[in-house]
Amino acid sequence: MTFSDFNFKETLNQAISDAGFKEPSPVQADAIPLILEGHDLIGQAQTGTGKTAAFGLPIIQQMSGNKGVEALVIVPTRELAMQVSDELFRFGKTAGLKTATVYGGTAYNKQIDRINQANIIVATPGRLQDLLKSNRITINPSFVVLDEADEMLDMGFLEEIKNIFTYLPAERQTLMFSATMPKQIKILAEKILKSPKSVTITKSERTNTDITQLFYVVADYERDDALLRLIDYKNPNKCIIFCRMKKEVDRLSSYMTAQGFKVAALHGDMEQKQREHTIRSFKQGLVEIFIATDVAARGLDVNDVSHVFNYHIPFDSESYVHRIGRTGRAGNKGEAITLVSPNELRTIKRIEKDVGTVMVSEVIPTRQEVQSRKDGDLLSKIANTKVSTSAKEMVKTLQHDLDIVTIAHLLATIVQEEIDVKGKDIIGLGSEEVKALIERAKNWKGGDRNGGGRGRSRNRSRGGDRRGGGGRGRDGDRRGGGNRESRNGGGNRGSRNGGNRNRD
Repeated sequence: MTFSDFNFKETLNQAISDAGFKEPSPVQADAIPLILEGHDLIGQAQTGTGKTAAFGLPIIQQMSGNKGVEALVIVPTRELAMQVSDELFRFGKTAGLKTATVYGGTAYNKQIDRINQANIIVATPGRLQDLLKSNRITINPSFVVLDEADEMLDMGFLEEIKNIFTYLPAERQTLMFSATMPKQIKILAEKILKSPKSVTITKSERTNTDITQLFYVVADYERDDALLRLIDYKNPNKCIIFCRMKKEVDRLSSYMTAQGFKVAALHGDMEQKQREHTIRSFKQGLVEIFIATDVAARGLDVNDVSHVFNYHIPFDSESYVHRIGRTGRAGNKGEAITLVSPNELRTIKRIEKDVGTVMVSEVIPTRQEVQSRKDGDLLSKIANTKVSTSAKEMVKTLQHDLDIVTIAHLLATIVQEEIDVKGKDIIGLGSEEVKALIERAKNWKGGDRNGGGRGRSRNRSRGGDRRGGGGRGRDGDRRGGGNRESRNGGGNRGSRNGGNRNRD
C-alpha cells in the first residue's frame, strides 16, 4: 500500500513526497480511510507510529482552505504543540494553509493575531481554555483532534478538556488518540465522540519494529564512562539521552561538555524561549546530543535521530515506549540503548512483558573494540574520499625527508587541528595555507594531542576494557572491567601523569 491509494489532492501528494513518506504506517493505513469517510475515531497507538500524519493528512484533504479556523488539535505540552504544528504546516503549505501554535508563557496578543489568520490551531489546554473563557477568540472548527489524551489526564487537564468542548460546535468530526485507555478517558470519549470507529495497534506492535532495543548492565558508578564509551562506539548521527531528574540533566550536560561533546539540555525549569532555542538547535544539527528529562519524550519530533540512550531506565513502561519512539521515525532505522544496574534487571523483564518487546543484552565494548570500529570507519572514509591536487603535492614534497607512515600520521594530526580551529578540511585550504601546513609538517616533532579539542572524528579513547560491570579494586583496577587510560597515556585509573592512584 502507498499514499497514492488514498487519492489525495495533488497539493497534498506533493507535500507527502517532499516529506519523504513512501508507505503509510499501520495506524495511518487504518485511520486515514475512516477519517476520510467522516467517522469520529478513537486511535490507540504509541508515539512514533505516525499519528500526526494519520489525522493531519485526511483533515487537510477535506479542508476548504477558506478564511477561518477549520481544524483544532489539542495536545498536552508546549513542545508537542510546536512539533505537531510544524508537521501540519509542512503538509498544508502547498495548499496555502496556515497554522497557529497556542500555549502558555507567550504574549496573548501575538497568539490571537496568529489565530485570526490561521486555518489550523494546535493548542495546549490551559492557554486555549483561557482564550475561550475570556472571549478573546471564537472558533468553529469542523475537525477537532485530542492527541495524547492519556498524557493530558496524567497532567491534570481533564476538566480543562471538558470545558473546552463546551465552546466548540456540536457539528464536528472528532478524533481522539491515546496510547492507553484508562476508565476516565473512555468516559470522556463517550461524551465528545459520536458513534466512533476504533483503530488499535496491538500490543506486539506497540514498539516500532524499526528500533533495535539493547540494554547494558553496569555498576552505578560506571554509567558516565559506559555512556561515553557507547557513544564513541556507536558514533550516532544525532542522539537523545534521557535522564530521570533535572539535576541529572544539568550534571551530565556539564560533564559531557567538558569532555568536548556538543550537547544541549532540556527540562521543565528552563524558560520557554530557551527551550525553543534548544530544540531548534538540535533539529538544525547545531548540536548532536540532546540531554533531556521525559518532558521531551512526547514532544520532540526529529526524523534523523539515530540513537536514544536511557541513562537510567524509566519508572514505567509507557515512558519507555515514548522515549524510544524518538528514533526510528519516518521509515528510518534506530537504536534504543538502556543502561541498567544488576538490581534493575527485573524492571527490564517487566517492561518487555508490558509492551510486548524484546531487549537484547550486550556488553560494553572494550577500548580495543572502540578503536577498531573507529579505524574501520576511517578506512571507509578514506576509500571514498577524493584526494585534491594540493594534498598530493604536499605528500610529494615531504616524501624525500620522511617515510609514508610518518607523513600520513603527521598530516592527519595537523589537518584535524585545522578542522578543529577553522571548521574545514585540507581540501578547502588555499595555496598559502597549504604552504604553511607543509612548513609545520617539516618542523613536526611527533606526539599525540592529548587533551586537545574534540572533533567529529572522536579520536580520544575513554578508558580501558570494561565488560558489563564488576567491582573496583583498591589500586584503581576494575575487576571484571579492566584498566582505564590515564589522562596522559598509560597507567591504571591513576594520576594525571600516568601513575597509579590509590582509590582509598
